[in-house]
Amino acid sequence: MYKTILVPHAGTKAGDEALKHAIFAANDTSKIIILHIVEAMQYPPSFALSSSERENLMKSIDDANEEMRKDMELKMVKLIPQCKENSIQSEVKVEIGDAAEIILDTVEKENVDLIVMSKRRKLKGMKKLLSLGSVSRKVVENVTCPVTLIDIENI
Repeated sequence: MYKTILVPHAGTKAGDEALKHAIFAANDTSKIIILHIVEAMQYPPSFALSSSERENLMKSIDDANEEMRKDMELKMVKLIPQCKENSIQSEVKVEIGDAAEIILDTVEKENVDLIVMSKRRKLKGMKKLLSLGSVSRKVVENVTCPVTLIDIENI
């Protein structure tokens, strides 16, 4: 039924649970995209630095961001065997940037049919029913495909 399933995975147990749900929803013609987004370290104010100091600082931050991306890619690739065991094609994408924007971009570029992701917001009572985290909210409000949100409190 679902051709392309997107699993935004933060490298957590909740992300592992979302992947299990995606595998359950998939069939042998489905493809699961496991997407991890590294939140980039921001550049600090550098108005007091010389241009060479500023360039060195920016390069160091860019290198650190890329190192985090590579480390997470190695971690995410270890999830592929779960899909293979269930005869489901999968791929890993690790990007640097704003999580919600990258998820929305991936949905559009990859023609995603279903998103399975965990939500992080931990509120009680009525607020819990009415509230999503900022990434979950932005995704749910801006896609036309179904979204399954996995509540991490139950994990």
